[in-house]
Amino acid sequence: MTMRQILSHTAGLTYGSALLAPGQQPHPVEEAYAALKIGTRSGDTLQAMVDKLARVPLRFEPGTAWQYSLATDVCGHLVQVISGQPFETFVHERILAPLGMVDTAFHVPADKLDRLSTCLPLRRPAPHGAGRHARAQRFASPPVLASGGGGLVGTLADYHAFCEMLRRGGELDGVRLLGPRTLALMRANHLSGNQDLVALAQDGFSETANAGIGFGLGFATTLGEVSAGGLGAGDFFWGGMASTLFWVDPREDLVAIFMTQLIPSRTYNFRGPMKNIVYLAIVG
Repeated sequence: MTMRQILSHTAGLTYGSALLAPGQQPHPVEEAYAALKIGTRSGDTLQAMVDKLARVPLRFEPGTAWQYSLATDVCGHLVQVISGQPFETFVHERILAPLGMVDTAFHVPADKLDRLSTCLPLRRPAPHGAGRHARAQRFASPPVLASGGGGLVGTLADYHAFCEMLRRGGELDGVRLLGPRTLALMRANHLSGNQDLVALAQDGFSETANAGIGFGLGFATTLGEVSAGGLGAGDFFWGGMASTLFWVDPREDLVAIFMTQLIPSRTYNFRGPMKNIVYLAIVG
């Protein structure tokens, strides 16, 4: 297992059964995750979660397939080990503070809790105010496990600053986080043989369609507009649990961020139509 395989979700890890579609039968490896309670909400620390992962077989031989997984959280653990800092401290000091992302953190201070949006799950609604209260309480204090795969809370303005840094080749307002060659390597397709996700994705969950889509070091990328059924070849992007989407297109010099609140993200395909609407509006 290499760092490139971890960053590109080809290392043989999974999310366990947490993201299986209704009625989908778990693989034996996913059953092992469940038996050991492996996940970002288990109450474990990052170290404890990684120690559990080391006891479970891989879902596939590294490099031979792709599956969205806890790999991003494993990256967070590696950041802790290499930097000698807690992951959340490293993220704040090396990314959030330099970019001026003042409203982004792994929890929400008490004086900002009233600004926390409520997500809308596709199920019977909770009694009035109950869902919002539970969500607010979840983010009201620092978590035991700072999740690199989905632990930050922030604002549209802050996320725009992060995406602008990517659009500008790793620099924003005189602050450089990445070299342009490093970023070019990150957004290149790292799937074996330059294949797309149709060829390599396992039957687990993904935040993107598979046809014409490759995967780099942390991002999906559109390989071909015809095969992908839309526009934006050469962009890099990803979506979120609440049906959100961001993408950066170096060719069009474009950043787009779509924020909504519908859980789960497979409920409705906002993303393909949203991208096409944006590209078809560009003239010249």
